[in-house]
This record gives sequence, C-alpha cells and structure tokens, in this order.
Amino acid sequence: MTNPHDVLAAAQRLRAAQQPFALITVLRVAPPASARPGDKAVATAEGIAHGWIGGGCAQPAVTKTVRAALADGRARMIRIAPAAEGSLRELDEVLEFGMACHSGGTLELFVDPVLPQARLVVIGDTPLAAALAGLAPRVGLPVSVVAHGGDAARFEDAAQVIVDDGDLASVPAGAFVVVATQGRRDLQGLRAALSLDARRVFFVASTRKAQVLKASLVESGADAAAVAAIVAPAGQPIGAQTPEEIALSVLAAVVAARRAGDAAVAVADVDVEAAPVAGSAVEAAPVAGSAVEAAADIGTTVARRPRAAAPVAAEAPPAPAALPGSAAVAPRSSCCGV
Repeated sequence: MTNPHDVLAAAQRLRAAQQPFALITVLRVAPPASARPGDKAVATAEGIAHGWIGGGCAQPAVTKTVRAALADGRARMIRIAPAAEGSLRELDEVLEFGMACHSGGTLELFVDPVLPQARLVVIGDTPLAAALAGLAPRVGLPVSVVAHGGDAARFEDAAQVIVDDGDLASVPAGAFVVVATQGRRDLQGLRAALSLDARRVFFVASTRKAQVLKASLVESGADAAAVAAIVAPAGQPIGAQTPEEIALSVLAAVVAARRAGDAAVAVADVDVEAAPVAGSAVEAAPVAGSAVEAAADIGTTVARRPRAAAPVAAEAPPAPAALPGSAAVAPRSSCCGV
C-alpha cells in the first residue's frame, strides 16, 4: 500500500508549481490485483508521477481519464475490468475500460483533477482597474495589478501590485489579463500583456480603437496571431457605464472564458462609435455592448448614437386619446435600455 503522506506531498509540490494534476484513489478491488483499496497516486497528463494504483495494464486507461479530467475539470469514477482491450462503456456514471490483462482482476478508481487557481492580471492605473481589482477576488480570482507609476494603496484588494510595467518577471503565467489603461499608456499596456504567458488577453476599448492599436502592434513587430487573439471590446453587453458596472461586465467575460476552458467564447461586439454632440455629451468608458470612448480615454466627451426607430406594424391601431382632464402617460421602456 502506498504511503498517503508521500503522495500528498508530491501533490503539494505540483500545486505549488502551478502544474495541473489528478489525485487517483483506489475504491474497490476484485482480486487478483496488486493494488489495494485506499491506494493513491498523483498523475499528470503524461502519466503517473507518484504513488501506486495498479500494474501496467491499468496505465493506458488511467492516463486517458486523467487527460480528460484535466481538460474539463470534472472528476470521474472508472472501472478497469477484464474485457476486450480498448472497449469502453458507461455504467451508472462509471466509465468501464476493457483490459486484456492476464491477471484478470478488476479496479475501481476515483480520478479527481486539481487545476491551478485561475488568476487575473489587471494592467492600468485607472478607476476601472481599481474596480476590477476589488471585484475579482470576490469570485475567486486573485489579482495582480500592473499600474505603472501608480499608487499601490489604490489596490488594497490585490494580491500583488507592480508599479513598473517593465518588471513583470513575478507575474504568474497562465493568468487572464485585462488591459484597462483607458487611454493612458495603451500601447505599453498591450505590449506588457503580450509579454506575459497569458491564458487570454482582454482589452477594454472600442472596436475602432482596438483595430488601430492592434495594427500598430503588428507594424512594430508583435506576433500577428497573438495580437489577433486579443479580445476587444472586452465584456458582456449589459449597458454598463460606471467603472464598477464596466468591471462587472468585463469580469463576466473573464468568468465565461474561465469556465469554457479552451473553447471559443462569444464576446458581443456592438460597435457604436459616436461623434461629439454639443450640449448632450455623455461620459462613458468603452465596453463591449456600448463601445463608447471615455472622456478620460480620448480627451473629449462623447454622446451615444441614438438607436434607429423600431418598425411599426401597418395594422397597429392608433393609440387611444387621453380622457378629458387626464394627463397623457408616456409608454414605459423595457429595462437595460432596450
């Protein structure tokens, strides 16, 4: 029987190294088999790293299951039993693998994936960056902030604050990165994001602005594929306007990407580039679904472009006239500006 303390120590080392692995436990054994109930092992996508859960005949099924569990984050129970080699069937939520081994025993195993903790890196010294740093830990995302020349006291909820975007060696790999510079060192922020081994990069900006800056990055020698993968606009279309609302919108997109794994995440791209309108300027930060440049972002105020009028059915009856002595009632609009 394996020493569980040694197995757990090996698991802790992998976890400290931010390496994904699975903890495998033997649940039941039908002799003859070399493993015993309670035996444990730690496995990566490459195979068993430490411990013992059975002989070589079980290894292909275990490795295949571990890879699947690490890909989607779901635990699995498997049975390895005498049958045609390579056969697979599902029995009451248990995956049964066929094993043409001479021993003839049966193993039931529980495969529990342990994935590195997702992290968020926020680049920028803006109200939006501060809002993201405050909100993300509440959904289980530790935050590293890169605020060039900024005040670390503004980001009290962040696990790490770096005030020089040229010194990113301590930023953990595999994090989600949000560039929330909003017109303050945009290109430098994007270059910093591309220098990280990021899981995905989001840029809070309108489509037009993102296109211009992406072209500039490619022209200056940045990897074209990495630049094209930058998600911009960044966020879910919830009509957000305040920094806190925009942070919620962007964080929703990050959570969607986190839960989807490597699957493509649909990001709304409503491009509304509005020109300044005298006397009716509305200050707003850029976010997917509004894509309105902030006054702080471009140095001017902007107004939202009015929506096109909805078509009216020809057979719709006219609205009834107001009764004498009563006030006309304006029609109510639906929520969220729709």
